[in-house]
Amino acid sequence: MAFFAGGVSVLPVWLSTANPLLIVILCALGFAICSFFAGLITKDYSWVDRMWSVQPVFYGLFYAWRGGFSPVIIIASGLIAVWGIRLTWNFASKGGYTGMEDYRWGILRQKINNPVLWQLFNLLFISFFQNALFAAFTLPMYYMIQHDTVVNLWFIAAAVLCALSILLETFSDGEQNMFQEAKKAAREGKEYPSKYDEEVKQGFVSSGLFSICRHPNYVGEMGTWWSLWLMAFALIGGNPFESGIIGALVLTLLFIGSSAMSEGISRERYPAYRDYQKKVGRFIPGFRRK
Repeated sequence: MAFFAGGVSVLPVWLSTANPLLIVILCALGFAICSFFAGLITKDYSWVDRMWSVQPVFYGLFYAWRGGFSPVIIIASGLIAVWGIRLTWNFASKGGYTGMEDYRWGILRQKINNPVLWQLFNLLFISFFQNALFAAFTLPMYYMIQHDTVVNLWFIAAAVLCALSILLETFSDGEQNMFQEAKKAAREGKEYPSKYDEEVKQGFVSSGLFSICRHPNYVGEMGTWWSLWLMAFALIGGNPFESGIIGALVLTLLFIGSSAMSEGISRERYPAYRDYQKKVGRFIPGFRRK
């Protein structure tokens, strides 16, 4: 309340003294409102997609500042900063910041086929749910700064797992991007590496990491946030919800639903995709679709 009474002049004091989780929640609420109206006005509903790799980084840096840049929070926020920089670069390289909308929103818009219901979906899921998820991602860092903790062996192991998850997502995106370039070259009648002949013909990538599981990039993304929670849990212990497990848990459920939707589209577009599902697990190697 002091912030609203004192105006902008008390903002630095408020940022340094108010509950840091409350500040992050208010920021997420503000971004949610802005993204909703941006979609409503521009008819482009990928504004939250453009914030996916940015907001968690700023929340992490904010927690690092409020935590006095202790070693544990520096490691945690540093890993998330690396994750965000890499994902932002990958998103930008595919034209994500040039007005390109995620194709899934267009498909969902057609399926909902009601402007009022679509805007309700825009408000509740695209804008508010996803922005809340960004705040939940970094919740383990809030709990880290609430405890006087020091680096231990389990924390280091979780940090290494986080770094490996970022690498997995990096290589997965790289393989996907190279395949998409080959696919685009084939459509335009240009030359492309012959190793992609079979995959271009079938319409989707199934080699490299994609021969181990169907969504290695999703595995890397989920692994990043599960690892961040494990870092907090290694320091705090006790009830998993008191170290911020909710973000990783909800993201996993979201990716289960999102991958089911995208795979439904792939089955309709590419006849060979059903066989691919039978041979390769969705997230877990060897765990195949029956």
